[in-house]
Amino acid sequence: MTTTPVNATSNDPVMETVSFRLMPGTDVAAFLDAAADTEACLRAKGTLVRRLLSRDASGGWSDVIEWTSMDDALAAAEAVMQDPAFAPFGAMIDPDTVQMRHAPILWRME
Repeated sequence: MTTTPVNATSNDPVMETVSFRLMPGTDVAAFLDAAADTEACLRAKGTLVRRLLSRDASGGWSDVIEWTSMDDALAAAEAVMQDPAFAPFGAMIDPDTVQMRHAPILWRME
Protein backbone atom coordinates (compact mmCIF):
# COMPACT_ATOMS: atom_id res chain seq x y z
CA MET A 1 0.00 0.00 0.00
CA THR A 2 1.30 3.46 -0.90
CA THR A 3 0.60 6.33 1.45
CA THR A 4 0.93 10.00 0.62
CA PRO A 5 2.00 12.48 3.31
CA VAL A 6 -0.09 15.53 4.11
CA ASN A 7 0.42 18.25 1.49
CA ALA A 8 1.72 15.76 -1.08
CA THR A 9 -0.15 14.25 -4.01
CA SER A 10 0.52 11.23 -6.19
CA ASN A 11 1.55 13.70 -8.91
CA ASP A 12 4.36 15.26 -6.84
CA PRO A 13 7.93 14.41 -7.81
CA VAL A 14 9.35 11.49 -5.86
CA MET A 15 12.81 10.64 -4.59
CA GLU A 16 13.71 6.97 -4.73
CA THR A 17 16.60 6.05 -2.45
CA VAL A 18 18.19 2.61 -2.61
CA SER A 19 20.94 1.77 -0.11
CA PHE A 20 23.08 -1.34 -0.60
CA ARG A 21 26.51 -2.95 -0.59
CA LEU A 22 28.22 -4.68 -3.47
CA MET A 23 28.88 -8.39 -3.61
CA PRO A 24 32.35 -9.20 -2.24
CA GLY A 25 35.06 -8.86 -4.87
CA THR A 26 33.01 -6.65 -7.21
CA ASP A 27 35.12 -4.30 -9.31
CA VAL A 28 33.88 -0.73 -8.78
CA ALA A 29 34.69 0.34 -12.36
CA ALA A 30 32.71 -2.63 -13.73
CA PHE A 31 29.81 -1.75 -11.42
CA LEU A 32 29.79 1.86 -12.63
CA ASP A 33 29.86 0.65 -16.24
CA ALA A 34 26.89 -1.61 -15.49
CA ALA A 35 25.07 1.34 -13.90
CA ALA A 36 25.68 3.41 -17.03
CA ASP A 37 24.22 0.57 -19.12
CA THR A 38 20.89 0.97 -17.27
CA GLU A 39 20.42 4.54 -18.51
CA ALA A 40 18.38 3.77 -21.64
CA CYS A 41 15.86 1.69 -19.70
CA LEU A 42 15.47 4.31 -16.99
CA ARG A 43 15.03 7.14 -19.50
CA ALA A 44 12.71 5.20 -21.83
CA LYS A 45 9.43 6.49 -20.39
CA GLY A 46 10.61 10.07 -19.93
CA THR A 47 9.79 10.15 -16.22
CA LEU A 48 13.32 10.17 -14.78
CA VAL A 49 14.47 13.62 -13.68
CA ARG A 50 17.96 12.84 -12.34
CA ARG A 51 20.02 10.02 -10.88
CA LEU A 52 22.95 10.04 -8.47
CA LEU A 53 25.09 7.09 -7.43
CA SER A 54 27.38 7.50 -4.44
CA ARG A 55 29.57 5.41 -2.14
CA ASP A 56 30.52 6.30 1.43
CA ALA A 57 33.80 5.55 3.21
CA SER A 58 32.43 2.29 4.68
CA GLY A 59 31.51 0.88 1.25
CA GLY A 60 27.80 1.63 1.50
CA TRP A 61 26.19 2.75 -1.75
CA SER A 62 23.18 4.97 -2.44
CA ASP A 63 21.35 5.08 -5.76
CA VAL A 64 19.11 8.14 -5.69
CA ILE A 65 16.64 8.79 -8.50
CA GLU A 66 14.16 11.61 -8.83
CA TRP A 67 10.98 10.60 -10.67
CA THR A 68 8.16 12.81 -11.92
CA SER A 69 5.57 11.08 -9.68
CA MET A 70 5.01 8.20 -7.27
CA ASP A 71 3.17 6.21 -9.94
CA ASP A 72 6.12 6.66 -12.31
CA ALA A 73 8.62 5.61 -9.61
CA LEU A 74 6.70 2.46 -8.74
CA ALA A 75 6.18 1.55 -12.40
CA ALA A 76 9.88 2.00 -13.09
CA ALA A 77 10.85 -0.14 -10.08
CA GLU A 78 8.69 -2.91 -11.50
CA ALA A 79 9.92 -2.48 -15.09
CA VAL A 80 13.63 -2.64 -14.28
CA MET A 81 13.20 -6.10 -12.78
CA GLN A 82 12.10 -7.32 -16.22
CA ASP A 83 14.75 -5.48 -18.27
CA PRO A 84 17.83 -7.55 -19.25
CA ALA A 85 20.00 -4.41 -19.14
CA PHE A 86 19.59 -4.41 -15.34
CA ALA A 87 20.83 -7.99 -14.85
CA PRO A 88 24.59 -7.20 -14.74
CA PHE A 89 23.99 -4.20 -12.46
CA GLY A 90 21.73 -6.14 -10.11
CA ALA A 91 24.04 -9.16 -10.00
CA MET A 92 26.77 -7.02 -8.44
CA ILE A 93 24.55 -5.88 -5.55
CA ASP A 94 24.31 -7.93 -2.36
CA PRO A 95 20.53 -8.54 -2.15
CA ASP A 96 20.64 -8.98 1.63
CA THR A 97 21.75 -5.35 2.03
CA VAL A 98 19.19 -3.61 -0.21
CA GLN A 99 16.84 -1.05 1.33
CA MET A 100 14.54 0.93 -0.97
CA ARG A 101 12.19 3.76 -0.15
CA HIS A 102 10.12 6.28 -2.10
CA ALA A 103 9.21 9.68 -0.70
CA PRO A 104 7.45 12.66 -2.25
CA ILE A 105 9.68 15.70 -2.59
CA LEU A 106 8.02 18.40 -0.52
CA TRP A 107 10.70 21.11 -0.75
CA ARG A 108 13.84 21.68 -2.75
CA MET A 109 16.71 24.15 -2.90
CA GLU A 110 18.51 24.51 -6.23
